[in-house]
Amino acid sequence: MRRSPVAEAPEPARAGDSRLTIFRRLSMSEQEQAEIRLEFAKVKQEHTDFDAAINAMIAVGCDPLQIQRMKKKKLTLKDRMQQLEDRIIPDIIA
Repeated sequence: MRRSPVAEAPEPARAGDSRLTIFRRLSMSEQEQAEIRLEFAKVKQEHTDFDAAINAMIAVGCDPLQIQRMKKKKLTLKDRMQQLEDRIIPDIIA
């Protein structure tokens, strides 16, 4: 039996709810967190690989334009890691 999307939506906050109760209702499942952590690990490894490749290219004197392109790709990976980390660690307003 297929569940409707409405059934999966989090319940709205009620007057007596604590912040923790609201947070738990809105937080992602452990499965979703595990998938994000796995993607984070893959992107982090790719970022490390790019770093090693850039250092090797610099050591052998490769074309500076090619090195600059690799650095740009590495920076894109760093941005992606930050996005994934932001999804894992929620913003808690004090």
